[in-house]
Amino acid sequence: MLRTWTLPVVLAVVAALAGPASAQNYPVRPIRLLVPFGPGGVGDITARVVAQKIGPALGQQIVIDNRPGAGGIVASEIVAKAAPDGYTLLLLNNAHAVSMSLFKSLPYDTLRDFAPISSMATFSIVLLVNPDSPIKSIRDLIAEAKAHPGKLNVGTIQIGATQHLSSELFKSMAGLDWVHVPFSNTGAVLTGLRGRSVQLVFEFIAPVVGQVKAGAVRALAVSTRTRFAGLPDIPTVHEAGVPGYEVMSWNGLGAPSGTPKAVINRLNQAVAKALAMPDVKQRFAELAVDTRPDTPEGFRKLVASEIVKWGKVIETARIPRQ
Repeated sequence: MLRTWTLPVVLAVVAALAGPASAQNYPVRPIRLLVPFGPGGVGDITARVVAQKIGPALGQQIVIDNRPGAGGIVASEIVAKAAPDGYTLLLLNNAHAVSMSLFKSLPYDTLRDFAPISSMATFSIVLLVNPDSPIKSIRDLIAEAKAHPGKLNVGTIQIGATQHLSSELFKSMAGLDWVHVPFSNTGAVLTGLRGRSVQLVFEFIAPVVGQVKAGAVRALAVSTRTRFAGLPDIPTVHEAGVPGYEVMSWNGLGAPSGTPKAVINRLNQAVAKALAMPDVKQRFAELAVDTRPDTPEGFRKLVASEIVKWGKVIETARIPRQ
């Protein structure tokens, strides 16, 4: 009889001790980081820059696994269903917040199925016009759009992309009416601007900062609450005429829900140290990206607030669910 009740007790004690021990020794093998888009883009590069730093700090290699497809669903589903042991991570980004309202159904829930580790980078949108456009400021833009409702053509990539939703948020907050013209990629958007099929463009800073500095396009404002260091003379939308406007695209690391807190904290500390390194800051600046370390709880609050924010924008703009 002693054995019949002692064995379960022993097993329970061993299990209780094994959890903290494994977390304390973590990691003991390479870690896989799934990136929900192809190699070479700014998001992919930021993931690789940080991975190259946190790998040595943890004593294990961080293996980047690019899994583009279905708006990030392919990579996200893999991580959501992976063992919660810290060896399969996901590059979370603002698309994970948008997709909660953009898709009719998902094989995961962004808040329920992922444990946030830390945000890493933020990306700003810039509003562009042709250099000879009579629109020279945000106030000029608002005046023009109100004087000719429904006549201004605004170009962005893809319906439901951050650039598109940024334009819809601006339109809603400023009380404007204009025509959205979607393009397949950044090059096509800029061609449309040069060809004057659109008069205004919303695009990430990274792929256009060189053209802004060269004077090939004129930047009216940036979408973040603070000015972009690489274009210090360009105001924010908030200060230039639409108080409260802020769009901040972001990315960060997440793990499957249920990953031990000790593992999450270990990864969080490694990310924070990596983002504080001067060479990482310099590389991010070259990419027109700002570093943004955060606590796991702080990152969770960011994701939750972004889900609510973009859900309202999608509803207001009446963007059909995919």
